[in-house]
Amino acid sequence: MRADIKITEKSRRGTRRRMVPMVRTAPLSVLVSGTVVAVAGAVGLWQILPGQITPTVGAGHGRGMSQVGAFHNAQAGWSAEEILGHYYPGADLGHIGPTTIAVRLQAQDDATLDTYAAAGAQVAGRTIGPGEAAHLTPLPDGGANVVVTAGCDGEVLWQAATDDPFVYPVGAGAGRPAEEHLTLCNGTGYRGALGVALDGESYRTVNTVDVDDYLAGLLPAEMQANWADQGGFEALRAQAIAARSYALSESRYHYAQTCDTTDCQAYPGTVKEDSRTTEAVGATTGTVLLRDGQILRSEYSAAPDGGRPADIHTFEVGPAPSELVESAPAPTVPDAPPAPEAPRDSTVDVLAGESVIDAAYRRLGGPDSAVGEPIGPEMLLPQRAGTYRLYTNGVIVATETLGAQVIDFSTLLQLVPDVADQLPPTTGSGRPRLKAPTGTVPQLVPPVDPRPVRIPSVADVTGEPTPGPSNTDEAAPAPATPAQPETMLPEHDSPPTSAAADLPGPHDGE
Repeated sequence: MRADIKITEKSRRGTRRRMVPMVRTAPLSVLVSGTVVAVAGAVGLWQILPGQITPTVGAGHGRGMSQVGAFHNAQAGWSAEEILGHYYPGADLGHIGPTTIAVRLQAQDDATLDTYAAAGAQVAGRTIGPGEAAHLTPLPDGGANVVVTAGCDGEVLWQAATDDPFVYPVGAGAGRPAEEHLTLCNGTGYRGALGVALDGESYRTVNTVDVDDYLAGLLPAEMQANWADQGGFEALRAQAIAARSYALSESRYHYAQTCDTTDCQAYPGTVKEDSRTTEAVGATTGTVLLRDGQILRSEYSAAPDGGRPADIHTFEVGPAPSELVESAPAPTVPDAPPAPEAPRDSTVDVLAGESVIDAAYRRLGGPDSAVGEPIGPEMLLPQRAGTYRLYTNGVIVATETLGAQVIDFSTLLQLVPDVADQLPPTTGSGRPRLKAPTGTVPQLVPPVDPRPVRIPSVADVTGEPTPGPSNTDEAAPAPATPAQPETMLPEHDSPPTSAAADLPGPHDGE
């Protein structure tokens, strides 16, 4: 039996009321406990088979909209507004402007951000080229250390520290083409920007994305896109409104509102995007569910029995639509990258695009200096602590805290045990040999500073303690190092790999 009830639509332009048909159902059971724990929205996907509907994940917690119930109601001719009015009685429909949401990518926990885009990207106030990868590590001050390489594992092109710990697509706004999407070096693509943050001492990766771009990736992971071909398009519209409301009501972390797993709502990036679900999102742009003027955390599940109307007063609420921060475009970068900061020796200008190591090498005298000719490109130090470059008679290391320093081969071998593989064999055994540089170590010190620069230790570069005496500034200057005979490199075991990140926990309410 149907009865007409009122659904109120609220927006910044005013309020209007209209009559929406509603199916009258048996009242919900009275809650005995005074505490209600609000849990996640979506439990899983459903697969349509001939003559039946089979859940691909568990039956769901049964609170709020039933996805399969919404599908059957849509097939019976209900609109999305009728479906929502049935499952969330007493809720209002509100409207928001363009809004960005921040999503924690849980699979990336405790990892650096390594990303690129086919069309290039923007990072640290500069534009990187197509296929060039940006590697970001969060810093305690809220910024990030950035290393840009040719491809995900190629030559280091430049590095810098930045106050803005995000990589942006080359074009601003929602609905960008696929070649502008940022792709993780493990293959997953995302719309919007990708950035890093610290959660205590743990690394976190964040996707800041227009809410409708977010829903374009989420909706086909929460409902099947082919429901649109079976009379279920209005169910997809209802799902889009419920999911938009759920996400915007969240406030889980200081660096992100929500997450990308079924702990929150399933959001796999762009991999499942489908034109049918994207159309459903576009048909609901800006529409949210409200309770008392605040966005409703509209729970939903895959309950197979069609579900029952929810008591929306047991659900949490988020901000009012007027409290949301509207989307801001990606920062504009100049057409040409800015020149790096000038070295402390102000009498020498650093060339545009020159790396810290290249600048130091040039100040030393280039190929005519004591470090000799370069051997190979700049390479990353372990844990992305900085970069190094091999020369015939020494090594130059660059880190954020030390700047550029010349080190000896024995120090480098402690940092990068496999560095010998980068050199051509010089003996009948096929194993490379390295010579220690003769004479004193070249000093990278400007004329205005008379103090010698000490050779950094492994602890200086990695931040980890090493046994043996400290190499402090107060130590007496080391005497000139005599020439050393050629020595064979020792064998080194590969360093142990770190443990895999913890897998996300089970879905709330399962």
